[in-house]
Amino acid sequence: MNSIFLRIYGGMLAVLVLVGLLGVGGLHLLNQVRADQHREALAAGTFRLMAHNMSSMTPIERRQAANLWGRLLGIPLRVRTLEDIRLESGLETRLLRGQVLVEQIRPGSVTIYSLVSADDRLALTGEVEQLSEQLARATIYLLIDELIRYPEAEQPQRLAELKTARGFGYPLELLTRDSASLDDDQRRRLDEGDTVMALVNGGEAIRVFAAIAGTPWIMSLGPLRQLNPYPPELLTLIGVLGLSLIGLTVYLLVRQLERRLRSVGRAATRIANGQLEARVPDAGTDSVGRLAKAFNGMATHLQRLLAVQREMVSAVAHELRTPVARLRFGLEMAGSAQTAEARNRYLEDMDGDIDDLDRLVDEMLVYTRLERGSPELTFQAVDLGALVDQVIGELAPLRPAVQVERGPCKPAADGSSVVDAEPHYLRRALSNLISNAMRHAETRVQVSFVIDGERAQLVVDDDGPGVPEEAWEKVFAPFLRLDDSRTRASGGHGLGLSIVRRITYWHGGRSQIGHSDLGGARFSLVWPRKRLK
Repeated sequence: MNSIFLRIYGGMLAVLVLVGLLGVGGLHLLNQVRADQHREALAAGTFRLMAHNMSSMTPIERRQAANLWGRLLGIPLRVRTLEDIRLESGLETRLLRGQVLVEQIRPGSVTIYSLVSADDRLALTGEVEQLSEQLARATIYLLIDELIRYPEAEQPQRLAELKTARGFGYPLELLTRDSASLDDDQRRRLDEGDTVMALVNGGEAIRVFAAIAGTPWIMSLGPLRQLNPYPPELLTLIGVLGLSLIGLTVYLLVRQLERRLRSVGRAATRIANGQLEARVPDAGTDSVGRLAKAFNGMATHLQRLLAVQREMVSAVAHELRTPVARLRFGLEMAGSAQTAEARNRYLEDMDGDIDDLDRLVDEMLVYTRLERGSPELTFQAVDLGALVDQVIGELAPLRPAVQVERGPCKPAADGSSVVDAEPHYLRRALSNLISNAMRHAETRVQVSFVIDGERAQLVVDDDGPGVPEEAWEKVFAPFLRLDDSRTRASGGHGLGLSIVRRITYWHGGRSQIGHSDLGGARFSLVWPRKRLK
């Protein structure tokens, strides 16, 4: 388990490190965006207010106002055309929509842009270094200059309207002297016309106060908070927690996976020790479940192959005994033969026994090749009509007493009798069926085919005794003979029909048996007409 766990965990760790590096870069970009938004929130209201007041001025008045407010702010203010500024198209679009732009040109310094007139394509620009402190003081004076134009009672309502209309990103309110939290020194400075800055929230923010002359109002601006960027330590903590959770999750998943894989290993060990019935619980549809299913399929196939091997070894020993005994007897009789005629007769019998052995070996090799796994099949276009005629022509002379003929055949709708098949093996299957029918027929064997849609079928009928229904499946078993003495006399070994079934199986079809209209047995092969690519 350790190996699997470490590989998976190592991969997850590498991914996490990569994500961490990307996160550091993302955190830096996020802090930059937040800083820009913070600067824009602080500067937007003030610059919109100045730009709005300039919109109704003449060019000379704009220059005078820019100089005056510039001295008030302590920064240079200029009214410039958009062509002179040369902003990017995206930034220019934002500016024309009324958004205040804050562009950092160097550390600790930003340039602020605010639209004065869209028709004249004019914008107010200013370079600010200490954004909060400089603007706070100047904003107070600009707002007071706006409010003194209205009666004292209307000033709070006008301030609220200005805050909403100009988009100030911090609180603005008018306080009375009693409601303002100021000490005596701060009150004195306000009476002298100065602005007062006070720390709030433990120094995390500042508030700016200024008195409106001739009124009981004290204008309060803020609190103005400094931007607190997300610390890199936060990302480190998240990474450590993420790594721990990933490690725990992977461990739990891998432990379950290892438990299921261990069952596969135990089953493999049991099979290696000879317990061929051992299987793996194949619950689940995941990769391990599919592995267990494939393993069980392999084990079943292996068990069947070994069983077939044992049966074949036993059957082969039994099949070889008779021809070998006949060969030994023939040799003894040929050696003691008194005449050349008798010796030649014994030699001909021995030659027949050798041919019988040769056929047995050939069938055993073919069956073993088909049984042990998927053989190399080269599918080609095969004309069933020509194949039937060829096989009948080859086998019919072997037993003249039996008439082998072509029965009614039904080609495809287009008149074609061509199907996809492996020519050699299909010919072997048809030959085995016809040979089997000839051994059991009384006088007649009929061969036909049907091509119906996407299905092809070969049918062999005989007028023999037929096969009982309870033995329909048994006849395809290797080395099985329903009539052992008759089959031996006719030269069968009990492998022909088994070979037929395996050939049909590898063609993706099936072999069937039934009752023939001729009175005997009907064997048929059914498989797809077209090979799936």
